[in-house]
Amino acid sequence: MSADELLANARAIVAPGKGILAADESTPTIKKRFDGIGVESTEENRRLYRELLFTTEGAEKYISGVILFDETLRQNGTDGQPFPKVLQQAGILPGIKVDKGAKPLAGAPGEKVTEGLDGLRERCKEYYGLGARFTKWRAVIAIGDGLPSDYCIQANAHALARFAALSVENGLVPIVEPEVLMDGAHTIDTCFEVTERTLREVYRALRDQSVPLDQTLLKPNMVLSGKDCPQQAGPEEVAEKTVACLKSGVPEAVPGIVFLSGGQSDVEATVNLNAMNKIGGVPWQLSFSYGRALQAPPLKAWGGKAHNAAATQKAFLHRARCNGAARFGKYTDALEQEAA
Repeated sequence: MSADELLANARAIVAPGKGILAADESTPTIKKRFDGIGVESTEENRRLYRELLFTTEGAEKYISGVILFDETLRQNGTDGQPFPKVLQQAGILPGIKVDKGAKPLAGAPGEKVTEGLDGLRERCKEYYGLGARFTKWRAVIAIGDGLPSDYCIQANAHALARFAALSVENGLVPIVEPEVLMDGAHTIDTCFEVTERTLREVYRALRDQSVPLDQTLLKPNMVLSGKDCPQQAGPEEVAEKTVACLKSGVPEAVPGIVFLSGGQSDVEATVNLNAMNKIGGVPWQLSFSYGRALQAPPLKAWGGKAHNAAATQKAFLHRARCNGAARFGKYTDALEQEAA
């Protein structure tokens, strides 16, 4: 794939009014989600649930890409069409999670580094052949007593840059995801400082490894209060601090920023994205790459029952539409209530 095609795909993913459905839960993670609604996590149940999301009529107006798990990338719809083809026919780009998860970082108690670089070049080639057009790699940065260390941030930045370089080499747009976790009682100012440090180190590593930034996307956390912090910042403060942090740490060459929801509720994630787009004045598209914040309502509506298919798709389409509106800063309470 040429640089022009990679750039075109990166821009398509962050097209105005659209964002990403993160449906790349690992098998243990989706089992937890299914346990919560009393559904057995079999391969067929996972396939049926995701097919409902992928075939929701009208979702393509708000969803530009879907991040898949390895199992899902290889599955077919009920009609026998491979899921990547199902998505492509709807005008949605298929993507793939390529990391192997965060593991304890040697010599750094309480910190983790994401693994999965071994064999990544070959896996990227295979994934491209299966229809994927973008990749995702998640690093996790914890805030705590003396954490994060420079060592942890540097180790994860290096891995993110290696992942990005290998993805681009194989025609896949890399979504670089350094997530500063919201676990803890830290203030929003502490989150700002750690996020800024992390972003600067990530982009130093990407430049050092000659990754073309205009062919990449960033998937960061929003700058938030720790979930156990007594003083919880409101949407306006979250928006102001997040935008300021991005301006400090993210080069203008990056086409777009697709926020993770990171433990926020579905409505909170939409409200905060909306507040950011109301501010405006940034060189990037500010979009979304939500998992639970798009899936919690449809998962509950589905409950593993075939007769709930229409309700499942209605709930998913509503959340997609709300976040599509937030891309323009035009999300409202009235729009939120329309589903009811």
